[in-house]
Amino acid sequence: MSSEMNPTRLRILKAAWKLLDRNPGVAARMSDIAKAAGVSRQALYLHFPNRTELFIATTKYQDEVFGIQDSLTPSREATSGYDRLDAFVTAWGAHIPKIYGIAKTLMVMKESDEDAARAWTERMGDLREGCAAAVAALISDWDLAPNLTETEATDLLWTHLSISRWELLTQDCGWSQERYMEVTLASARTLICR
Repeated sequence: MSSEMNPTRLRILKAAWKLLDRNPGVAARMSDIAKAAGVSRQALYLHFPNRTELFIATTKYQDEVFGIQDSLTPSREATSGYDRLDAFVTAWGAHIPKIYGIAKTLMVMKESDEDAARAWTERMGDLREGCAAAVAALISDWDLAPNLTETEATDLLWTHLSISRWELLTQDCGWSQERYMEVTLASARTLICR
């Protein structure tokens, strides 16, 4: 997609990514992004009428660059619920460190910025859909914990895979990415599987 993308739009996305990623948790203004991209504010607004669309497009561009869809293929092609769960947790867990800078910015901004809140809500909705698919696969195999409803299991998995949890464990507690992945894989099964 990016090879066919309008060059100005691509420059804007790259500039937004760089500014949002550079200082996790610090907002980037549209004027700052336009300046970094070397375009006028008017040109920026022609491509992205508001920050919500720009933030969402930036996160999707980031997903494209990092190949998140390809990394989710093993989950989508898994033949058992356990395999689908493990593959999804592995793909998402490996993706978090790559997107942390922008994610942290949106997490902080969403509290006071409607555009950031909408962008964050859309992205977390995508994560929740993946969690729901993994839970549905467990249900198909009769491997969901019997004390959980489908919605409860999705809720648990979704919160278990939150960027906030990753941040607390790796950034605040000093866990390595490898240890985070090891424990998260094991505990995801313990949380929601029979």
